[in-house]
Amino acid sequence: MTNPLSRRAFLGLTGAAGLTTALAACGGGTRLGAGSGTPTPAAPAFTGGEYTGPKVTLEYWNGFTGGDGPHMRTMLDGFNQRFAGRIEVRNVTRRWEDLYPAMPTAIAAGKGPDVAIIHNDWIGTFAVRQVLIPIDDVVGALRLTEDDFIPAVWKAGSYAGKRYSVPLDVHCLGDYYNTAHLEKIGLKEAPADRAAYEEALAELKKAGIAAPFWMPNKWPAHLMFMSLLWQHGGELYSEDGTRALWGSEQGVQALSWMVEQIDKGYSPAKVAIDSQYAAFKNDKVSLTWDGIWQINDLRTNAPSLKWNLAPVPAIGGSPAVWSASHNFVLTAQAGRDANKVQAAKVFIDHMSRQSTEWAKAGMIPARNSARQAPEVAELPQVKLAADLSAFHFLPALPGVGDVQSKALELAVAKAVLKQAAPADALKEGVATADKLLADNKRKYGR
Repeated sequence: MTNPLSRRAFLGLTGAAGLTTALAACGGGTRLGAGSGTPTPAAPAFTGGEYTGPKVTLEYWNGFTGGDGPHMRTMLDGFNQRFAGRIEVRNVTRRWEDLYPAMPTAIAAGKGPDVAIIHNDWIGTFAVRQVLIPIDDVVGALRLTEDDFIPAVWKAGSYAGKRYSVPLDVHCLGDYYNTAHLEKIGLKEAPADRAAYEEALAELKKAGIAAPFWMPNKWPAHLMFMSLLWQHGGELYSEDGTRALWGSEQGVQALSWMVEQIDKGYSPAKVAIDSQYAAFKNDKVSLTWDGIWQINDLRTNAPSLKWNLAPVPAIGGSPAVWSASHNFVLTAQAGRDANKVQAAKVFIDHMSRQSTEWAKAGMIPARNSARQAPEVAELPQVKLAADLSAFHFLPALPGVGDVQSKALELAVAKAVLKQAAPADALKEGVATADKLLADNKRKYGR
């Protein structure tokens, strides 16, 4: 991932009014405007094998501006060396919060990417806007199936019965724990269930850790809430995308547990954004839930800290954790040139197979075969993939980011800041969410 600020900005980006305006304003031959239900024009079919056409240059956009960037460039250099004289891929790295609003307009003008990396929760929005081209023929020709991928991330790449992406990785929340703190209470690793976790927090406080588990009201509070919601058996949205379901009893239980950590004195009130991670990094916090993209930051910038990583505990009874994925996609711009289509699909296939190098960026390879490689299997994040059923993703609803940022995130923050009881905050948030979902239904035509 990128640095924490960029990552947060990306996740909140779809709430920006400017993005909706940019999407709605796009036009041109690829019909990048309002979702009309018109099928995306078919691209030339892919039959697999090496690229045999004339030399082409592909524009490749991604948001790897942080510590993951060097690993992606290493993979890209390897591709360009192998295909020198036939395919040249030009790397364009932009912050995620800049990349997403720029893509549709740039593609409509023929000045955008031919191939790109996007997150799974953008696939539905860009598919219905016809920014992307389906790549079912790629996965068919290359015999890519769900069997070689984490099932949930494979399914996240499909929209309206068509496949739009090849997943590169999974990134999720993990439970970072201070091994020196836990040793004080006789534990060698973080507890895995609610009773043991709460007992450990109580013992840590007795052992002199004033606030062992800081509870944020913003980033990554909404990711924690979603994880707990799923653990309790709840769901985010109805299958038809018309109703928010996170105001359920399961949602109240999830959010109430988060608030209880403050009430019990395990967390200060009104924890400022990033403060919980900074406190962990500075040896003040015993446990914190954060993304696996923090692994390399801790290694580089907190070399004396004694820490380890475990799956997020099953507070709600069933293992579940918020997850997201980087995905290779083919754009409508490439679809105007048969040679670019073929070259881009060769590029996607090649890069998808380089997951070993990408794992060094702190990611979990999406391909099962890559995770089984000896040099990958021992990496700390890979242990989080022991239970593949625990990974949960946002649904591929067009415009879902708007609902998340303008309703769910605000409801979580309101409760954690003690501005409203969990049930009341969620009820108010769901009312807002349902209105946004109705607007999206009209706006995107699905």
